[in-house]
Amino acid sequence: MVYFSKAKMIAVLLVCLLGIAFSAPNFFKEETLNSLPDWLPHKHVNLGLDLQGGSHLLVEVEFSVVIIEQLETVVDDVRTALRKARIKYTGLGVDGKTGVKVTIRNADKIEEARSLLRALGTLMDISESNNTIRLVLTEKAITERRSSAIAQSISIIGRRIDPTGTRELSIQRQGDERILIQLPGVKNPERIKRLLGKTAKMSFHLTDNRLDEAIRGRIPPGSKLLSRVASDNQRGPVLIKKRVMVSGEDLIDSQPSTDGTSGEPVVSFRFNSRGAKKFGRATADNVNRPFAIVLDGEVISDPVIREPILGGSGQISGSFSFQEATELALLLRAGALPAPLTILEERSVGPGLGADSIAAGKIASIIGMVLVVAFMAIAYGKFGFMADIALVINMLLILGGLSALQATLTLPGIAGIVLTIGMAVDANVLIFERIREEVRLGRGPVSAIDAGYSRALTTIIDANVTTLIAAALLFIFGSGPIKGFAVTLGIGILTSMFTAIMMTRLLVVLWLRRTNPKKLPL
Repeated sequence: MVYFSKAKMIAVLLVCLLGIAFSAPNFFKEETLNSLPDWLPHKHVNLGLDLQGGSHLLVEVEFSVVIIEQLETVVDDVRTALRKARIKYTGLGVDGKTGVKVTIRNADKIEEARSLLRALGTLMDISESNNTIRLVLTEKAITERRSSAIAQSISIIGRRIDPTGTRELSIQRQGDERILIQLPGVKNPERIKRLLGKTAKMSFHLTDNRLDEAIRGRIPPGSKLLSRVASDNQRGPVLIKKRVMVSGEDLIDSQPSTDGTSGEPVVSFRFNSRGAKKFGRATADNVNRPFAIVLDGEVISDPVIREPILGGSGQISGSFSFQEATELALLLRAGALPAPLTILEERSVGPGLGADSIAAGKIASIIGMVLVVAFMAIAYGKFGFMADIALVINMLLILGGLSALQATLTLPGIAGIVLTIGMAVDANVLIFERIREEVRLGRGPVSAIDAGYSRALTTIIDANVTTLIAAALLFIFGSGPIKGFAVTLGIGILTSMFTAIMMTRLLVVLWLRRTNPKKLPL
């Protein structure tokens, strides 16, 4: 354990230098960092909502919309099944908030119809009265759909607000249909509210040329009348076919760009293989016909198909500003929400409490550091001084690790750092006490140091690994502040093991080689 190769020395020094380099930006202002070369580390530690303030939004998922959409799908399935079986019916439609009903004209066909409808799914209760069959969603189906909608909403909200995944947002389920969103550092949440205010369900439809008839109130079967988005320069409603030619669910990418001819902002999109085939077939069969692009029930563009589009990609133009094109591309890329979101509560959290917490954390850290440094120096002399140097390096490594990973530092995270200060010297205390025991048994300096490190190593690893497992479980199953504590604790354990086993030992070995003492100052 006393032998230290040059390669190992260089590796230890390199880790220390990297930790110092990544922690250094936290001691400079943003303006100073902006003037440095891009290849140098320049990221500050990410502060959580409790330390730097930000925005707090409570939204509700309009789950009734999800149920209605599911029931409308059931209506379509029922219509298709009965038509294929040549069973005549009437009065097919949504019944109440959780059911579908249909009346069979021929009483002799009731049992056959029941069998067909029962085959549509196991999550609906079927009943029959006076030739009318009712299909009602079961409680299990509603519960599963609600859980799925909330989970999907949380995932899509995260992709919309934080597409790169570098900001530590807090998005948590609250009750059955509500979601709590906390945005550290966001002082004006208007853009976030715009991103959350759109469901972003996009579909492509053929237009119906019987617009005049629809405007007079006679909407043709299989068509519907939609308005245009406010930003579209064209005027008047658009009559579209209800049938969806291509769904936005098949989009795999969308990016803002500019039209090569007009120079106007547009949104370029690309389909997956299934969507590309549908899009290619739809455009090939309908050349010289308008093709409406519908987003959240409004027509954003209805260009004429000039030629088949077979490559699975295209662009959406609609008199966008570049910001609107960028936001639309982000919405389409993140995916459609299963249901609209309603903002129930909005609060801005000021950084005042955070400033006080940071100041208190600094004071606690400094006091803890001073007391630990003094104790080690008094209890172990030169060896304690070496442990104190390693402790300072340990703090810089923790700071550098938080900066490099852009992990969010919360108030409990500061508590984790203060705790780490005390834990950081535990390994050194074990090692030094082992060395003292070996000295009392009559071993020489080199032999005592070698035996002390060898015998203490297993205990150190066991103790820190079990704590690291606890930190990992806190991170996996915890949320918000608990995760903040787990992050700093986990990083602190790793850096403490490194500084105790490698850094302090390197200092001891260098001192041993330089002085070649006859007696250890312990």
